[in-house]
Amino acid sequence: MKVSDKRPLKRAGLELTALGLGTAPLGGLYAPVALADARATIDAAFAAGIRHFDTAPMYGLGRAEHLVGERLREEDPGGFVVSTKVGRLMSFDRPGRPLPPEAARNAFDSGWHNGLSFREVFDYSYDAILRSYDDSRQRTGLSKLDILFVHDIGRVTHGEAHDHHWGALTRGGGFQALEELRAAGLIAGFGLGVNENETILEAMEEADLDVCLLAGRYTLLDGSAADALLPKALARDVALVMGGVFNSGILASASGRKKYNYVDAPAEILAKAEALEAECGAFEVPLQAAAIQFPYRHPATANVVIGAKTASQLQQNVAWFEQPIPDALWRSLEQKGLIPAV
Repeated sequence: MKVSDKRPLKRAGLELTALGLGTAPLGGLYAPVALADARATIDAAFAAGIRHFDTAPMYGLGRAEHLVGERLREEDPGGFVVSTKVGRLMSFDRPGRPLPPEAARNAFDSGWHNGLSFREVFDYSYDAILRSYDDSRQRTGLSKLDILFVHDIGRVTHGEAHDHHWGALTRGGGFQALEELRAAGLIAGFGLGVNENETILEAMEEADLDVCLLAGRYTLLDGSAADALLPKALARDVALVMGGVFNSGILASASGRKKYNYVDAPAEILAKAEALEAECGAFEVPLQAAAIQFPYRHPATANVVIGAKTASQLQQNVAWFEQPIPDALWRSLEQKGLIPAV
C-alpha cells in the first residue's frame, strides 16, 4: 500500500489518503518542537503524498491548528482533508469572564512544551460546539473543515465529570450542533476522537456518526477494539481512523521512549513489546513497520494517522508504512497469541 492511496469514507463522501499526519507532536507533546521543524514536517508530509491532516485545539493549545492552516490555506481546498476536534475551548481570564476551576489532568494528558498562552475548558454543549468550530476556522484560516471529532469524551478521561459532559453532548445539544453543521454543508462528517472503545459504542446509539478517530486501541499491543467496536463500526459503515499506533512511543523505537498510553510502560507491556520485536526480527521486518501497518488488517480501518516532530521522522514513517510485510509474519503473531486473529 502507498501513502497516497485513497480510502473512501462512504457516509461523509470523502476520500482519505491511506496515511494521515496527526499534529499532536507539533504542539509540543513530550518535548518542544522548533517552528522550522514543525513547518518542515508538514511540508514533508505533503511532499510524500499525505493529504489528510488531523489536528485539534488541544494540540499546543492552538499552536497545531495555526501551523496546519499556515501551510494549507494557500493550497487548492479540494486537494486535502482536514479533521479537527471539538469539546475544548481555548480560553483566558478577562473582566466579566473568569475561568472556571481547572479540571484535574487525566491520564491521557501529558501537557505541552510549545503551548500557547490559553487554558482549555471542557464544554460539549450546543453553543460550545459551534463556538469551537468558529474558533478553529479562525485559527486555521481555512475555507473549510471537513471532519469534526468530539475530543476526549469518556469515563477514563473525565472520571466523575463524565456524566455531566455526556449529558451536554447528548441532551444539551452537542450532537445537535454537529448535525446542523453537517446538514448545512459546513462539514462533511463528524464522530468521536477518543481513546476509549466503549464511548464510541455508546455514541453510535445516540447520533448518526460518520467517522471516528480511535487512538491506541487497535495496535500490536492493544487489540481490544477487535472484540465489539470494529465489527459494529463495519456493520454501520462508521469509518475508523486509527491513531496512536505506536502506543505513545513504545513501539516506535526499540531503545527509545518507553511510554505506553502516555505514561511509563508497565513490566508486562515491556515484555510484550520485546516479544513482538523479536518475532518481527525473525522475519526481518522492523517492529515499527508492523505497528504502522497493523490496523489495516481489519476492514473497518479507513486510514492511519501518525505523528512526527521532524521531516526525517515523517519520511521514516512513510518508509515503514510502504515496506512490504509477509503474510507469514501476521500468521505467526496470531498463532503465538500476540495479536488478535482476523
